[in-house]
Amino acid sequence: MTGGRASNTRAEAVIDHAALRQNVDQLRHALAHDGQASATLLGVVKADAYGHGALPIAKTLRQYGVSWIGVALPEEALSLRAAGDIGRILAWLTVPSDPRIAECVAAEIDLSVGAPWMLDEVRSAALAAGVRARVHLKVDTGLGRGGSSLDSWPEMLELAGRAQGEGSIQVVGIWSHLAAGEDPEHESVALQRSNFAHALQLARDAKISAGLNHIANSGAVLSGAMSGVMTGGDLARSGIAMYGLTPGRVLGDSAQLKLVPVMTLQARLALVKTVPAGQGVSYGHHWIAPAATTLAIVPLGYADGIPRSARDAQVFIRGRRKPIVGRIAMDQFVIDLGGDHADPGDEVVVFGTGANGEPTAENWAEWAGTIGYEIVTRIGPRVPRVHEHVEGQIP
Repeated sequence: MTGGRASNTRAEAVIDHAALRQNVDQLRHALAHDGQASATLLGVVKADAYGHGALPIAKTLRQYGVSWIGVALPEEALSLRAAGDIGRILAWLTVPSDPRIAECVAAEIDLSVGAPWMLDEVRSAALAAGVRARVHLKVDTGLGRGGSSLDSWPEMLELAGRAQGEGSIQVVGIWSHLAAGEDPEHESVALQRSNFAHALQLARDAKISAGLNHIANSGAVLSGAMSGVMTGGDLARSGIAMYGLTPGRVLGDSAQLKLVPVMTLQARLALVKTVPAGQGVSYGHHWIAPAATTLAIVPLGYADGIPRSARDAQVFIRGRRKPIVGRIAMDQFVIDLGGDHADPGDEVVVFGTGANGEPTAENWAEWAGTIGYEIVTRIGPRVPRVHEHVEGQIP
């Protein structure tokens, strides 16, 4: 439907790979501006690339020189390997006794280790397979989530040192995650900078020399929050900014950051009809027509990822924004066309780049009281992804 391309589908999410490449350029520019031009960008494609499609996104990133890919789950990493991705992949979230830990070790996938049980399982898998597992030791510098606590960090280093000495693992990285990397003035940033530097010093004291240290995420890359902490050979992880959305409103919106949203969600009208004044719309009749008007049904709902909690939301049709009225239902929602005309089958842009006046995912985040990450990631499998401006065949 986008760009004059005809479509007969109910709805689709158009994924613009040219925008993806442009955003990667902008992130590289931000790193260079911060004096980290030689830092290596790691592209995060967890959660099906934030709803954009992990396999085609990863392929474009590889073609565009992104040598590291990051995912949350082992199965996500293994899916990339099964699709033929032979590059470096880091996975960082698993549970005890997950057989995919051993599969990742055998597939030469880098794994995050932030607890003794994880180190034990990676070590055992490596010894059984006769390989040396690559690990990134994770330290909790203040997010209060994954990783070894600072109190337990010396023990973690001792255990890792023993395993590395026997040849079962290679510590290739030490990493952490930021609570508010998008805001250098946030009180957590200085604390995490200090704690990470301390954790790295303890590792050096323990004779563990990891060549790839990483704490910067999209927000920190764009804000410079970790300036002076990263070194030239370190990694900088980027997820949401690659997809053209702001990591935090404190930094500004996508346009202010010179990012281009990669996903455009659009649909075709299922029905157009006139209703009299007093007509209630959708469940509970939370909206009642104040005058005779024309309504239209958009065949997308919360089953497709449209947030039911959104209030005062709008869509874009025939060059104008129109309000959603009544409750968003499982499969559909209603818009008020007012005095304007539309036909069944007309294109409706739910969110896009904003370049033509259409809402953005960030607008929807405001209407739903959430963040842009959630808006794009929750778009479900009933909505096909259509990939545009792809170089080479989509996997």
